[in-house]
Amino acid sequence: MNYKKVVVAGGGVLGSQIAFQAAYCGFDVTIWLRSEGSVKRCQAKIDDLKETYIKDIKEMAKDNGFWARGLADKDSFDKDECLKKVEKAYETLKLVVDKKEAYAGADLVIESMAEITEEKIAYYKDLGQYLDEKTVIVTNSSTLLPSTFAKYTGRPEKFLSLHFANHIWKQNTAEVMAQAKTDSKYFAELVEFANAIRMVALPVLKEKNGYLLNSMLVPFLLSGMDLVAGGVSDPVSVDKAWTLGTGSPRGPFQIVDVVGVQTAYNIVLQFQKVPGLLSPLLKKMMMPYNFKAMLAMLKAKLDAGETGVAAGKGFYDYTK
Repeated sequence: MNYKKVVVAGGGVLGSQIAFQAAYCGFDVTIWLRSEGSVKRCQAKIDDLKETYIKDIKEMAKDNGFWARGLADKDSFDKDECLKKVEKAYETLKLVVDKKEAYAGADLVIESMAEITEEKIAYYKDLGQYLDEKTVIVTNSSTLLPSTFAKYTGRPEKFLSLHFANHIWKQNTAEVMAQAKTDSKYFAELVEFANAIRMVALPVLKEKNGYLLNSMLVPFLLSGMDLVAGGVSDPVSVDKAWTLGTGSPRGPFQIVDVVGVQTAYNIVLQFQKVPGLLSPLLKKMMMPYNFKAMLAMLKAKLDAGETGVAAGKGFYDYTK
């Protein structure tokens, strides 16, 4: 693998994290954004990530049991060296609107845009004119298959999926999934890249909506949201039922606030629009689900600007 320049398309929750983590690990990283307004919003996320990385590194130095696996190995941890890497990442990370400037010389492009099929297709159709022949493209989609987009990239042999969990510097997994036309060479390169940015690469050997993590997570979130949208209970009680009953640290609405209400809305919309995403068995299991009510509940949050942790308020208030 000879990747040096990495471009992340999209500066949302995961896009900003992927970019900062790659920069922390020494890659030349650019985030492409649609507008100056997007740049401003993304810069705020980068500022927060810098402070979070610094805070977590200092916490690791206390040797109190906390460890962010994506930042350092325990047996070679050097607090000062890690802090220097944070500063360098922050100083060198570029936020760019101009496509020609952003993609020039890119070795790897990581698309991290909203889960809206039509918008991703339009993006890929336009992207090729700005790329070198060498450039590999991956999607960070959490629910959509790479085969949906491969033909629109103009280089299906160099196109596959690379999906991360949220808080990637702590929950450092990267699911690597090819589609039928992906050259195995690039699959191996992506596994190597994932390891190079301190992720644990998880090969997904067959195309699967939701990959590994979200194949388990999405039905869980839908079940929680349906209970509230259907008037059965409230977000706090649903979360407590899960956390107290299982010992898990977060319930479905706490997770929705972390990943973002917009992401949850887009996922529910996909299930409503494209029932083919569901297997016959899963369709039967989800028949009672009221997707319309879920969308109305989530849209009310979006309209109120209550988009989750990043906004200070979602289903919970984080300003207190």
